Amino acid sequence: MRTGSEPVTARSALRARFWLSLWGVVWAIFGTAAFSLVGRPGWAAACGVLWLVATVDMAVIIRHLRQGPHYQPGPDVPPYRPPERGPRYPRRPRHP
Repeated sequence: MRTGSEPVTARSALRARFWLSLWGVVWAIFGTAAFSLVGRPGWAAACGVLWLVATVDMAVIIRHLRQGPHYQPGPDVPPYRPPERGPRYPRRPRHP
């Protein structure tokens, strides 16, 4: 059901984001180790930074998952109601 307020009330597929983040962490760890072993410190550092970013993202995702159905609603939770107030910006009149 579309309400017209999807950007405001959008829901994220947190479990899918978690698994993608985990996949990124695994590959970043592999890249950091592999580039360190072959003597490429620049690439190893880049993979290390990517590892850090993916780990922080995974921590945020886990936090949202643990906060409950407000952040990860199940199929039994109905869609959010659209905001009661009008549009944020007034609509411009159409010119003929």
